[in-house]
Amino acid sequence: MSHTVGVRQTQKLRTRQALLDAALGLLEHQSLSSLGLREVTRVAGVTPTAFYRHFEDTAALGVALVEEALGSLHGMIGAVLAETGDSEQRLGRSVELILRHVGEQPAHFRFIAREQHGGVGPVREAIAAQLRRFAEEVAAALAEEPQSRGWSDEDLLMLGGLYVDHMVITASALLDAGPEGEREVAGVARRRLRLVTLGRLHWLDDTGGSDSP
Repeated sequence: MSHTVGVRQTQKLRTRQALLDAALGLLEHQSLSSLGLREVTRVAGVTPTAFYRHFEDTAALGVALVEEALGSLHGMIGAVLAETGDSEQRLGRSVELILRHVGEQPAHFRFIAREQHGGVGPVREAIAAQLRRFAEEVAAALAEEPQSRGWSDEDLLMLGGLYVDHMVITASALLDAGPEGEREVAGVARRRLRLVTLGRLHWLDDTGGSDSP
């Protein structure tokens, strides 16, 4: 009995992944809002009925694609932030992480770039939630650094969000540039990170800080 259950569970996971892969391939050429359920099931090789055993609708499938694209990055970025070295060094290594991840999953990141401001509300919200979580994780890591002494939680979260926005912009730039433009994009990304890091050192000066006009 347990063997039969295991086989069924494996098949269920395979069918779910087939649906995700089919949708991702189709989304290379269209937006999620125009994606048809029957189109996805035809490419996946399953019946429309089987689709509903895994997803309520195409919006739910899109949310699953967001998790597939961004969910695994949390552990990787967390590991980078936990490394030794100053914030500039660690955030510089995060650029390498983004380069590698975009190179390995370009279709996922094209989907995120297109749907971040797209027409499917639950997917927009899922992307925004993932990016907020990233910002909170970065802010928590920054809070442990000596340079953050005197910073408010609000300002640390703002800085974390700035770094995350930079990562999103870098990923989009990599998709537009292609492999031949990767070196240039990475160089610009590192220089921008350095500029933000240098500005951070003076945020609490008399002319800076959250209480200044």
